[in-house]
Order: sequence, then C-alpha cells, then structure tokens
Amino acid sequence: MKSIKMKTIKKQILLRMACVAFALVSSITNAQNTNPEITTVRDGFIFEFVAGGGIISLEDSAGIQTFDKSQGTFVFPDLKFGYMLNKRLAITASLPGNIYEFQDNDRHFGGFIPSVQYWVKDRWWIHGGIGLAIDSPALYDIKDDVNDYWNFGCAVMASTGYEIYKKKNFALNVQSKLVLGRAFLDGDAHRDAVIFNIGLGFSWL
Repeated sequence: MKSIKMKTIKKQILLRMACVAFALVSSITNAQNTNPEITTVRDGFIFEFVAGGGIISLEDSAGIQTFDKSQGTFVFPDLKFGYMLNKRLAITASLPGNIYEFQDNDRHFGGFIPSVQYWVKDRWWIHGGIGLAIDSPALYDIKDDVNDYWNFGCAVMASTGYEIYKKKNFALNVQSKLVLGRAFLDGDAHRDAVIFNIGLGFSWL
C-alpha cells in the first residue's frame, strides 16, 4: 500500500512540474510580444520539424516499468503538417515522438494527432489536439520476436512556441510540448506515458 501511494505521489509531482514549466514558457513568450498587429503573411500549407530533447516517464500496468524513474530522451521524429485557414489559425496533423529504453531495447512513444494551431500574437502561438498514441520499436532497433511489437491507444498534446527568427515564409521558433498518452498492450495491459520536450522548430508557412 505504501509503495502504491509513493507511485501516485511521484506521478502527481511529475505532472505538476510539467504543467508549471509549460505555463512558464507560455507566460514568457506572451510577455515578449505585446504588439497585436500581424506582420507576417501566412497562407497555404505549412510544414515543421523539431530538433530537441526532454524527459519521458512511463508506467506499465503489468509492473515492468513504473513512473518512479524518468528518462532523458531526444525528439525523434517530431513533424507537423497543416494548412492555414486564415492568418492566425491552422489545422494540422502532428507526429510527436520520443525514444525510450525498455528492457535493453530502444523504443519509440509518439502519436498521430489531429490538432489546431493559433497565433495569439504575431510571433507567439499555441497548439493542441487529441489523437492516436503509437508505441513501437525504434526503426534502428527492431529485433524479431524481441522488439518488434506495435501498440496503439490515445494521446493528447499541448504545445506553445515563440518565433525568434522570421524571413519570408520561414520561421525558427523555440517551443515546449507536453504529451500524455496511453497505449494498450496484449493481455488487457496498458502503458502510460508523460512526455515533456523543449526544442527548436523549423517552419515553412
């Protein structure tokens, strides 16, 4: 009973820390741009890839992996495709993802998430959605009958970013992203993941 309470407390602490960090980045980017006028023309299709890193914490209902220990991770891949509906709003499809280690194998926890992106200010945007969680082997570490299984479930994502450089239809932004996901495993088991990333986004819009 005591160990269950400790796991619950650690899980709550991790979630609160991620939410506080996300809110802090949002407030900083909001404070940096007080000009409501749009100076960038955004039109048509948009594409973005992100380079960065963060932390991932997983818990397996089978007890193999727990939230007790988080892993440092790198972002791979993290892509976004979309279309501008107007100068501030875009409908997008996001593919967030992080590599993690599980039983001496590298795996990938990510998703395919239909989402929307809105520019609150000329340079500051918020982005979020809900969609499919994907737990799969890392493409470079697939082993037959060992690390070749795929699991699916549901995931929610929220992110915010600030464009630090813009030229014509290109923008470089610094961003943070929070992903909460659950993938369903064999035998009525499941794997939960909490991911928090910080990275540089390279956008064409």
